[in-house]
Amino acid sequence: MNNAGHGSTRRLRGLGGLAGVALLAALWLLWLLGSAPQGTPAPQPTITILVWHWPFTDQPPELPGDTCTRYGITRCHLSANRSLLASADAVVFHHRELQTRRSHLPLAQRPQGQPWVWASMESPSHTHGLSHLRGIFNWVLSYRRDSDIFVPYGRLEPHSGPLPPLPTKSRVAAWVVSNFQERQLRARLYRQLVPHLRVDVFGRANGRPLCTSCLVPTVARYRFYLSFENSQHRDYITEKFWRNALVAGTVPVVLGPPRATYEAFAPADAFVHVDDFGSAQELAAFLTGMNESRYRRFFAWRDRLRVRLFTDWRERFCAICDRYPHLPRNQVYEDLEGWFQA
Repeated sequence: MNNAGHGSTRRLRGLGGLAGVALLAALWLLWLLGSAPQGTPAPQPTITILVWHWPFTDQPPELPGDTCTRYGITRCHLSANRSLLASADAVVFHHRELQTRRSHLPLAQRPQGQPWVWASMESPSHTHGLSHLRGIFNWVLSYRRDSDIFVPYGRLEPHSGPLPPLPTKSRVAAWVVSNFQERQLRARLYRQLVPHLRVDVFGRANGRPLCTSCLVPTVARYRFYLSFENSQHRDYITEKFWRNALVAGTVPVVLGPPRATYEAFAPADAFVHVDDFGSAQELAAFLTGMNESRYRRFFAWRDRLRVRLFTDWRERFCAICDRYPHLPRNQVYEDLEGWFQA
């Protein structure tokens, strides 16, 4: 090969080397750009929840802009201002006011596609008029675990540090009841128990009402509390279990859904279930014959768990925002009554 050929080859090799370097530089620049921060993500929009009628009152509480932030939920605006109907992201209706006709659905003014939430913490036995609500509501807020917005009356949460010591127990069993009706299962079971078990009864039904701040310290003196629900329905476990018994530091004797349901919420050894006994006399014998060591085992959960109550409707309604991104947009309860009564 002549000198010209050798020169040409060197020039090609030189150009090839430069091209390789340029390619590597370009790839390195692309990697830098890809790994660099892309800037602050766009802020999520605030969700506005309109409460059409505040539960059990005509005077809603003050709802400042940080209401839901207090419960750990951000970008959530809770309002009772009905002028926001056209712009609210969702509207929630509490059933009691619909049932008593203190409130009415603004069907003619409903914006197309606006989600409506049906809310109730009552049992099906005390919920009426659902047959008139077919095909209206998109989501449900209730104590039912299969609700779109599940809000229990309480739950056990992990905790560190010791809980206060158990109160001294000087009496056997207590029951606080305001609505005593002989047709209720709890009334019949109470009648069967009292010949075999000393039960002190408080509440309006017995002419011994307790103030709100008096209930827990009163019940705390008892070894057992009759956490008898007024009706037995799926997942219906109320403050009778959470506050009246567990918070008070006494052992709940439960009448409600099956044992398996309670065990979804609390350890199996944290309560006594009436279904575990063949008769009221057998139940009474178990309670009165229990030694101190066996009794203390019912409180083993207190070493690692604490009770959190959900009693504030503001917190319940703020939970809609927490679930909002995950809720089905095209869902409609065509048979709300059938679902709730199941």
